[in-house]
Amino acid sequence: MKIRWLPALLILVVVALTVRLGFWQRDRAHQKEALQAHIEQFEHAPAQTIGGAPVALKDIEFHRVRALGQFVPERVVYLDNRPYNDQAGFYVVMPFKLAGGGYVLVNRGWLPRNASERTAIEPYDTPKGEIEIEGIARADASKAFELGQGGSAAHQVIRQNLDVAAYAAETGLPLQPFVIQQVSDDGDRLVRDWPAPTTGVERNYGYMLQWWGMAIAALVFGLYAARRAAKKEQLSGA
Repeated sequence: MKIRWLPALLILVVVALTVRLGFWQRDRAHQKEALQAHIEQFEHAPAQTIGGAPVALKDIEFHRVRALGQFVPERVVYLDNRPYNDQAGFYVVMPFKLAGGGYVLVNRGWLPRNASERTAIEPYDTPKGEIEIEGIARADASKAFELGQGGSAAHQVIRQNLDVAAYAAETGLPLQPFVIQQVSDDGDRLVRDWPAPTTGVERNYGYMLQWWGMAIAALVFGLYAARRAAKKEQLSGA
């Protein structure tokens, strides 16, 4: 049986590429599993104190932290489209003036949306004076899908998303490059039932199986096509 080298080469390239992509997704899954283990370790470790000195995001993300200072309610931002238990609502994000100097954004918790007026803010309390809060350091205050800037335009109280660096430039506040997801209770009537951080490792394993499935399909198709071509040659030569 003659083997047509060009179709065979293409099949081999497809098989090699899809197998390699499968291994790449497997390696990504292993990396995310290691990150998930670190996240769980950080959340149960003693809280680190945040002061006025800037802390790099890579050194603090997912760590439990505490901070002493006071909230700045006049700079509050409400992140829209944050449902909780199938109920529409907002995340209340507010700067926190640190006792040691500087500021940090705090995602204080979830607030239900007014059922009759979409932009109306339900009442909640903000502690006055200096308090201590605890939480988890996160890269942002959660992100929701939006087209263009959507509700993220500067100077809007209700927004879809909030970028820490952009908000620092907008307000002139010397912010830490992360957000504290508050877990301590200060009697403000906000909900802090935070979803557990996930790395999406299941998706990587799913993609891995898809790529390897494509490799097997390409190989089976190549063998089938080669067999059919061989039969045709036999029939034409008979």
